[in-house]
Amino acid sequence: MTGYEGRGAEAYELRSALVRLRRDTGLPVALGGLVYDRLGSPPAPSRQRGRLRIDEVSGTVSGTLKGVAVSTGSGLGGKAVALSRPCAVVDYQEARHISHEYDALVAAEGLRSVLAVPVIVRRKVRGVLYGALRSAQPLGERILTAAVAAARDVEQALVVRDEAHDLLVAAREPCVGADAWERVREAHSALRALAPRIEDPQLRAELTEAYGTLAAASEPAVRPSPEVRLAPREVDVLACVALGATNAAAAERLGLGAETVKGYLRSAMRKLGAHSRWEAVVAARRAGLLP
Repeated sequence: MTGYEGRGAEAYELRSALVRLRRDTGLPVALGGLVYDRLGSPPAPSRQRGRLRIDEVSGTVSGTLKGVAVSTGSGLGGKAVALSRPCAVVDYQEARHISHEYDALVAAEGLRSVLAVPVIVRRKVRGVLYGALRSAQPLGERILTAAVAAARDVEQALVVRDEAHDLLVAAREPCVGADAWERVREAHSALRALAPRIEDPQLRAELTEAYGTLAAASEPAVRPSPEVRLAPREVDVLACVALGATNAAAAERLGLGAETVKGYLRSAMRKLGAHSRWEAVVAARRAGLLP
């Protein structure tokens, strides 16, 4: 996937989280980074080795902290990675329960009170969000709660990205065998359901292109009928129906209300000239809207 390997695909989520963190806490400085393996790429979900690298900064006045690699267990962020829980200090330079390899870099930015919140996906720490003040004072429960919420937002975004990556890989694999078309249809439906949850426009465009390619890959026996225009959500609903989903199941998968799904289905049936759910699916396939 373009931009997925390496930090580019996840930098968008980190930058957005830092903006939210500063806005919701009032903290002047926010930092963020991912845990990388020794080759400089985000480690596979099954591995927890490597270093945290601070790739995104917001509100800093110097460039001393951007790009800094933090060993697991070292400093405040390294401790958050090692313990898989938030950590905070009132005065970084004087804190006794962290190591002090990075004191000079932190002092150069003038930071005193600092918190570090791990980003945990599938029980593995994938990154850390930092928030900081340039004065030594307790950060308080409200700030910690907001910082944890920002980290949870990143976690959810990374889960969605992982799902999208896995689906794109599966969609691009050649399908061979009796159940090949069912695999194509399952991937198409899953990609359509996932795309609206993606905030990153580049990744969303990739998903849209992928499910469009799958829809165009109709079985050889199917010949496209004259052009039919359906709304994206109407096609989303039909993609779920094609896999045998009930209205309730389609609603849960798409994040819609059951009555809303019924409305989309009725509208699609009318446009396709279909008298049943299955007729609508068949007509959509003939129109090249579904694989």
